[in-house]
Amino acid sequence: MEGIHKFFEYSGFTNYTWGHLIMIGVGLFFIFLAVKYKYEPLLLVPIGFGILIGNVPFLENAGLNLGIYEEGSVINYLYQGVLKGIYPPLIFLGIGAMTDFSTLISNPKLMLLGAAAQIGIFLTFVGAVVLNFNEAEAGAIGIIGGADGPTAIFLSSKLANGLNGTQNLIGPIAIAAYSYMALVPVIQPPIMRLLTSKKERLIRMKPPRAVSKTEKIMFPILGLLLTGFIAPGSLPLLGMLFFGNLLKESMVTKRLAETARNSLIDIVTILLGVTVGASTQANVFLTPQSIFIFVLGAVSFIIATAGGLLFAKFMNLFLSKDNKINPLIGAAGVSAVPDSARVVQHEGLKADPSNHLLMHAMAPNVAGVIGSAVAAGILMSFLL
Repeated sequence: MEGIHKFFEYSGFTNYTWGHLIMIGVGLFFIFLAVKYKYEPLLLVPIGFGILIGNVPFLENAGLNLGIYEEGSVINYLYQGVLKGIYPPLIFLGIGAMTDFSTLISNPKLMLLGAAAQIGIFLTFVGAVVLNFNEAEAGAIGIIGGADGPTAIFLSSKLANGLNGTQNLIGPIAIAAYSYMALVPVIQPPIMRLLTSKKERLIRMKPPRAVSKTEKIMFPILGLLLTGFIAPGSLPLLGMLFFGNLLKESMVTKRLAETARNSLIDIVTILLGVTVGASTQANVFLTPQSIFIFVLGAVSFIIATAGGLLFAKFMNLFLSKDNKINPLIGAAGVSAVPDSARVVQHEGLKADPSNHLLMHAMAPNVAGVIGSAVAAGILMSFLL
């Protein structure tokens, strides 16, 4: 009988709380969104399953070494890649190896749209401070507006990691960032239609010019040096992004580029998703701060989208009739690659079935990836 009693004492049936059940429901909802509606399945399936892993109840402090926050547990070792900021740069390496910067190189002024979209990050930083988050935590929350999960995880691992008087907000920030990435097709279209006229959505842009191999090779080198000098804190992310792109464009390291954009990024995405999901244990995640983070993240993302759209309209005031920008592509200034660009394409085709904006939208989209990483580096230089 004593053995049976001990079995039940250790089981989840004895140790569960309503918080565990709520978080298990959240994990199942993420998996449902990924499978049923195909919302970012490569991200939401690992994160959703990680939430299930992290919220299976067990007897704590019993020496089982099961929890993600218990030293010595296997999943805690995997979680070090998040805490130490190892996984995000590896994700950026893979992104660099699969990204074509040709449209940005051919039309550099579109980089301004990626920069303009970062306004959401800095305005939300102010809002988080008003809601009594300290400056370091506010900086980590603000980066959600970039809709860039790896950057959000990297910055929160530095600024909101539970050390130096800060709360551990990595889990809520990461879940918020990836949630808004998955909801790009839902959130952005109403804002795009609200802030642009029918006439503006019909604007046709000139096809991008052909870009030489030399330009493609020089871009990651010059991009690294320029962004590194502006914001050295962004080097772990942008250094790997531009290195991955050089592997792709040099044409002499095809095997390395292939590994980076396939096997490596897939493995790291699995580890990152599962560990971030598992970090959302009910006692850590179900707090008033998490609600504030999700609200601020939504505001940040909306402001970022609006910032890109409005800045495109502003640029048109100074451009000739033949060089006008379709303001829709400003919404792609957030760094949800390539989802934002696809949303722009979809909205453009709804206005004019023969007006293809995808390639034009990719320019501010990839500029947004660079811009959010630079913004993270700037915030680190002020707040660390």
